[in-house]
Parts: sequence; C-alpha cells; structure tokens
Amino acid sequence: MSPTAQPSRPRPQIPVIVLAGFLGSGKTTLLNHLLRSSRGTRIGAIVNDFGSIEIDAMTVAGQLGDSTVSLGNGCLCCAVDASELDVFLDRLTRPAARLDVIVIEASGLAEPQELVRMVLASENERIVYGGLVEVVDAAEYEATRERHPEIDRHLAVADLVVLNKTDRVDGERLARLRTALDGSAAVVESTYGRVDPELFFDRRPAAERVGQLAFDDLLHDDEVAEGADGAACGAGHDHAAHLHAGYESVAFTAEAPMHPRRLLDFLDARPEGLYRIKGYVDFGAADADNRYAVHAVGRFLRFYPEPWPGDAPRRTELVLIGSGVDGPALLRDLTAARAARREDAPDERSMWGVLRYVPAPAEEDGPEPDADGEPVPVPSGAYEEPWGPYAPEDRSE
Repeated sequence: MSPTAQPSRPRPQIPVIVLAGFLGSGKTTLLNHLLRSSRGTRIGAIVNDFGSIEIDAMTVAGQLGDSTVSLGNGCLCCAVDASELDVFLDRLTRPAARLDVIVIEASGLAEPQELVRMVLASENERIVYGGLVEVVDAAEYEATRERHPEIDRHLAVADLVVLNKTDRVDGERLARLRTALDGSAAVVESTYGRVDPELFFDRRPAAERVGQLAFDDLLHDDEVAEGADGAACGAGHDHAAHLHAGYESVAFTAEAPMHPRRLLDFLDARPEGLYRIKGYVDFGAADADNRYAVHAVGRFLRFYPEPWPGDAPRRTELVLIGSGVDGPALLRDLTAARAARREDAPDERSMWGVLRYVPAPAEEDGPEPDADGEPVPVPSGAYEEPWGPYAPEDRSE
C-alpha cells in the first residue's frame, strides 16, 4: 500500500499482558489490585496454576466471573501451544465481552519468553502484545536467584519489573536490589502489588460508564480521600507514597511534522527504562491523509495509520512512561526528530521504515462485524510483522 493511500480506521486491538514471576512473588496480589483499581476498565484473565487445585484462579474468578479462563495442572508454556492459546483468546476477545485488556498470569514455574512468543505468534487479529511484566519478591530475590539462576534470563526479556514486597527489606538492601536490577528494563517498587494501573493500560474515563454507581467507584473515592498510609490527601501530604511516584510520565507535542527516519532512530535508541509510548504522530507530507497511532511497550513497536478526523489538529501528541528516565533529554531528542525546516521535508520513501511496523491486515472474506452487527473495516495492504527481540528462530524481520 502506498503511504498516501487512505486506509479505513482499524478496529482497536486488545493488549495482552503477560504477568510472570517465581512462586510467591505476588502475581495474583498484583492482578487483584489491578481489578480493584480498574474503575470501569474491563479486564479478562487467563490464570495458570501449577497443580491440580487452582487457588489463584479461584481468587481471581471472584472478581472476573465469566472473563476468566483458568488452566490447572501444568505450566501454560508447556500445556498448550500458540494455536491452543488462540482458543482461549478467541473466547475473551469476542465482541460481546467488550474487554479492554487481557492479563495472562503465568505459573511461577513458566518460561516467560515462551509465553511472549506464543502471544506474538497468535493469529487472533483482535489482540496486540501488551508487554511482559516480571514480579520480583524483594525479600527473597537473592535466595531465589541462587536456587533458580534462570531468573536472570527472565529479567533480560521483561519489559517492566515490579519489585514487590519492598516493605520487607531495609533501605540499604533495597538500594542493592535496585543496583542488581539496573538494566533489566523499567523497574518500579511496590508493596502488596500496588502499582498504578496506568503503567499497564489506559483506564476508561468515568464519563464513558453508564448505569448505577459501581463498587469500584466507591473504592476509587476512598483512594482519593485517603493516602496509602490512611491519611487524608491534602496540603502537606507526602505524595511519595502514591502509586505514581515510582515512574515518570513525559508529554510531547509538536506542531511541525515528525521526520520518519529520525523518529525511528529515536525509537531504536530509547532507554531501557522507557516502558510505554502511546499517542499519535503526524508525518506531514509523507502521508498527508493519515495520522499514525503508535503503540510501544518495552522493545515492541507498532504503528496504526488511520484517516485524520475532521476536527483533529494536525500535530504529534505522545505520552512516554518510564522509570529512571531523563525526561528533558527525551523531549530534546523528540524535538530534534521533527521535520521543522522546509529542506527537511520527508518524502514517500522515508516512510518505508515506519511501514515495517504497521501490522498486516487479516486475510478474511470480509470485514468482521462489531458488537452491534456493523462491519468494521481494516486497512488494506501488507507489511512485515514487527516481532522485535522476541522473534521465533524461523522468522526473520
């Protein structure tokens, strides 16, 4: 497809997050926290216990109901293959479910990289990879690493590391842990799995929910009224105890179009701590008809072209979320990636690199209907699949 062609607006894809970590690290506690803090965002889960009694699935099912798929008596990465995982994903991604995000909680003995490969190999066109989150028990990390040195391999492929149970270690030991985990992607600290859901997914605005007051709204009101220590939030409150204190969020806006090659150079060189990038990119004359939604998590990257809405301002708007990142440096690098001068104007060929990260459309007889029975068009054309560092050995870029 020529970059100047005008594809129809693609149907939104559901991010699939792989939640991993050794036994007892706090994965189920973190998932339950996300469910309590979703504030209307619809979460589906695939829960995989190791053993015949599915304790974790029972814990989560009380909150998810029919949006849970549980797999007992075996590790997900060994018990099923990619095609079998698609059966479960098909169930959770049916339009009637209206899910916003899916979390795969792996067994404590699973191989995270294999689960990531399975998600990336999925033939379900309704999903997109949402990142690998590795939960680490701060109090047991050294002992776990001694018994299971493969934890280094798990951390090496993680997109986000949640250093949990930090209340069980002193400041000196916590500093050593942070040093040991430095370079293992973005790292955020937590107690009882309490991390900001905005690290994982975009929560629905309250205005989009209809009906009577929900229980999660009451929970949110309590969280607003009280801090993590039970004290009322107000003047003088210590915001370091808030969930958002462990990461930085940087907003970038540019009226001048972005140069495709320079933006890709920035994305290729983004620091390990930069966990998520989301927003819209204006490539100017290189594709005047479309804006490009960008979805990046860890080293995974995709662009989604869609026609400019008639009332949308022609500009680039991005949000970058990470831990331990240099916000001003990110803004400087993005500013330098603009095509601000006339002689810098990108041509059609400069879009080739971007188009490598546009997903290929599904090969199907016709557009799939949405929940209301209306056809949902998808972009035409064919591009390479952006597999990134998780590419199977028999598949090349």
